Amino acid sequence: MTILDSLLVLCRPGFEADCAAELTQRTAERGMGGYARARQDAGWLTWHTPGQDAGVLCSGSSGRRGLIFPRTAWPVVQAFSDLPPADRVTPLVAMARPLGPFSAVRLEYPDTNEGRGLQRFIKGFRQAFERALKQQGLLQEVPDESSGRILHLFFEDSGRGVMGCADAGQISLWENGIPRLRLPAVAPSRSALKLEEAWLTLMTPAERAHWLRAGRSGVDLGAAPGGWTWQLARHGVRVTAVDHGKLASHLLSDYPVTHVSGDAFTWRAPRTLDWLVCDVVDKPSRTLALMEKWLVNGWANVAVFNLKLPMKQRHATVDELLQRLEGALASRNTGHSVRAAQLYHDREEITVAVVR
Repeated sequence: MTILDSLLVLCRPGFEADCAAELTQRTAERGMGGYARARQDAGWLTWHTPGQDAGVLCSGSSGRRGLIFPRTAWPVVQAFSDLPPADRVTPLVAMARPLGPFSAVRLEYPDTNEGRGLQRFIKGFRQAFERALKQQGLLQEVPDESSGRILHLFFEDSGRGVMGCADAGQISLWENGIPRLRLPAVAPSRSALKLEEAWLTLMTPAERAHWLRAGRSGVDLGAAPGGWTWQLARHGVRVTAVDHGKLASHLLSDYPVTHVSGDAFTWRAPRTLDWLVCDVVDKPSRTLALMEKWLVNGWANVAVFNLKLPMKQRHATVDELLQRLEGALASRNTGHSVRAAQLYHDREEITVAVVR
């Protein structure tokens, strides 16, 4: 059996070094060795573990021990180049044949201006490629999408890239690691999409059903203008929105929201709440200390918050802070799980979910 000893990794442009640092650490934790091939601001890299199974590094995609900075990563089977412009489908179908059958196809590209320029090509190619795979019995529907096998094609340009495959449960839920979320006009800010993506990425469907429903209570620290408050409230969660700034007016009239003009770092709830969310702009160590205090003291059961990152040593900072939080929760035996990811809707930050 051939060992697949390299990964194709997609990330936010500018975070290639952080991906490589994280993969270096995760590879060493498994007693393996590896190295990256990357270009700054490319939005992707390859990770190589010569003679060792690189796919084991992709496991645990929604947990703390999953990868934080990669949006998605999958094992590479083979590179391709110089595809004939008149017929790119035939050679790629022939390359994919020994790997099939598949439950889905993902056609991916860098999240850069150059990469997004491939969208028109990929739209036309997808139709012809999927049709050819179906004709040869290589693309088949499965009753459970999470149990299928996915064929990946990553395009550097229209004639060059790499092919890979992975089990659906091993990789990101979405093509390019990017969820297609819609922002309703009633949302107070675009940051509402960050919280929705966090729920989908960092919580299981069962956890969302349990915690995210009418009758739950929550607080949004540093809430204005109210994007995260709105996300909770539209699911029926009773939200206390804490901020000296103003909230979108319809939040108070149309949703179960109470506005408290106060300081996110000093306000305390009179009782234990189900939800704690926080997207304040502050030093990550200060935000982490605030979240740690709430969780260790049992003031909230579930937390989702952002950590704004420094310009340098971003992976080292993240790892140190998350280890500190895990240690504090473990010492009190709170029963929480810490998960983290740099989401598509994040910028110079990561999002953390702490779930009891």
